[in-house]
Amino acid sequence: MAHKWTKTQFPGVRYREHPQRKHNGKPDRYFSIRYKILGKLKEEALGWSSEGWNAQKASLQRSELVGNQKKGSGPVTLNEKRELENQKREEKKAIKEQAEKDRLTFRNFFHEPYFPHTQIDKNERSWKREEQLFRIWIDPVIGEMKLKDISAVEINKVKSNMLNAGRAPRSVEYMLAVIRQIFNYAIFSNMYQGENPIKNVKTPKADNKRLRFLSPSEADQLLTELKSRSHQLYEMALLSLRTGARADEIFKLKWADIDIEHGRLTLWDTKNTNTRMGFMTQDIKSMFLKKDIKSNSDLVFPGRGGVKIVAISNSFYRAVDALGLNDNISDKRMKVVFHTLRHTYASWLVQKGEPLYTVKELMGHSDIKMTERYAHLANTNLENAVSKLDGIKIG
Repeated sequence: MAHKWTKTQFPGVRYREHPQRKHNGKPDRYFSIRYKILGKLKEEALGWSSEGWNAQKASLQRSELVGNQKKGSGPVTLNEKRELENQKREEKKAIKEQAEKDRLTFRNFFHEPYFPHTQIDKNERSWKREEQLFRIWIDPVIGEMKLKDISAVEINKVKSNMLNAGRAPRSVEYMLAVIRQIFNYAIFSNMYQGENPIKNVKTPKADNKRLRFLSPSEADQLLTELKSRSHQLYEMALLSLRTGARADEIFKLKWADIDIEHGRLTLWDTKNTNTRMGFMTQDIKSMFLKKDIKSNSDLVFPGRGGVKIVAISNSFYRAVDALGLNDNISDKRMKVVFHTLRHTYASWLVQKGEPLYTVKELMGHSDIKMTERYAHLANTNLENAVSKLDGIKIG
């Protein structure tokens, strides 16, 4: 059914009535305006009485557009006017958003949205370390500063504060990495424009890689000493020596991760957030078969009350001291700590002739460069390989 249009007292303004809907006791009216543009008749819809339109208001709108045609400036159609209004709204919105970005402080951005994001994206140990570095070192210097005002000068001040306080270069490097990630996330989130200021800050380099590994006799002595102090600590140490598992990976190991039949264990969410497979030696299989499953926890090595252990017991270090493994050693890289057991696992594999790539995969290293620290242990294997050429008679 065709709509019936009714003219009004205002030139170029007409309306049609809704067949059912009422407004203020009368049929709701839909208004439109008609005018010529470039010699052609054009009609554009405005809206309903219930939306605030009436004949007089429609006439004023028509007069504005016709007047713009005569002046040669301003929108000459409703579409043009709406586009200009939308453009102005977008410009106003952009100005407001930019002003908010310009007022955004490093502290505010860290707490929202960066830190909630990193809590989801990283393991607990990592995000807790980032929060600690921010709270103790970063926030006091640049927390109240606006993102746009932070430069290498201020970041170098954070760096100097840590070094002057005797913090290790590796800790400073970690702190700078946190600032780098925060600015990168701000750039990604379109909350910061420009180059990451961390690019102009020199990172202190320090070789803090563990160099010490145990000989078989030292490992045997340590295991015996640990067994006399704590059977669970002995088992955790043996597991690290046989699988290269990190302390935290052992702490959160669950019985559901143990597959004794196939000699495998799953290490979830490791240091680099990946999951890797560990492989059992016969003594590890035997250990798990004999081990009691606690009724109050699904953890293989639960702490008191069945909760997750958070740190290696001091009994480990007392055992190391009792054996004199760290006597007269001042270089921290040469001291025996629990992580030495993981380092020993990799070192023994290389000494037994395993390729570095195989060791990389077993250790869960993200980069072969991390595994190359063990390359010097393969020298004997290389010499043995070359000596095989002696059996080929030439010349």
